[in-house]
Amino acid sequence: QVTPMPLTVTADSGSKVYDGTALTKNSYTTSTDPAAGDTLASVTVTGNQKDVGSSDNVASDAKLMRGDRNVTANYAITYEKGTLAVTPLTDTVTVTITGNKSTVTYNGAEQSVTGYKVESISNPLYTAADFAFSGTASVTGTDAGTYMMGLTATQFENISQNFTNVKFAVTDGELTINPMALTITAGSDSKAYDGTPLTCGEFDSTTPAEGDTVASVTLTGSQTNVGSSDNVASGAKLVRGDRDVTANYAIEYVNGKLTVTK
Repeated sequence: QVTPMPLTVTADSGSKVYDGTALTKNSYTTSTDPAAGDTLASVTVTGNQKDVGSSDNVASDAKLMRGDRNVTANYAITYEKGTLAVTPLTDTVTVTITGNKSTVTYNGAEQSVTGYKVESISNPLYTAADFAFSGTASVTGTDAGTYMMGLTATQFENISQNFTNVKFAVTDGELTINPMALTITAGSDSKAYDGTPLTCGEFDSTTPAEGDTVASVTLTGSQTNVGSSDNVASGAKLVRGDRDVTANYAIEYVNGKLTVTK
């Protein structure tokens, strides 16, 4: 009785730092040499590990030959697994993020800006899918002024096991609402001299935002004798319901004329 010869084939192990490509190790070792005249012609080794972690490297399907004759059946083959291990990248990765900005003109309605841009990432292996955002990338405002979005680096978190040192450089987003231009023109008037002062309490204005009204304007001007002088508008007050919205306007005043003839 001739018993098969024991032979152990062990897949090699390997390791590397994460680089975005799969780690493979298509080599193996044997516990002993085959019988004299036999050769280990081939072994299939399968296994790969791309992300941080470890997995088996598996040897199988060994083929032994004596010349051109397959003698694999003469061996009691045992296969041992190897290990493929990928460790995290510890180099610093910097992600530069800028909140969106918008500049608009007051129109009486709520206005907003949302979102942010990933301006750059220092390592091309790192992508936007590798971090999470826990904040609210939006800001709204109605009145003239500047409203900050409130983006901070602490709202961004690395969620990739392949990187251990990720830093976020964040510039906040903002909404700027500029005042709406409004022109108020003092009224003009004329009359023949009658010994009493000529005044005019009327004015015209361009159209304010929908829902706002020009509640009052101060008009100062008086002409008694023959001649002319300015009728001056100032101190306009605009309201929305019972709320003073004057600060939402960049008001330009144009003088009128008061003229007394002979």
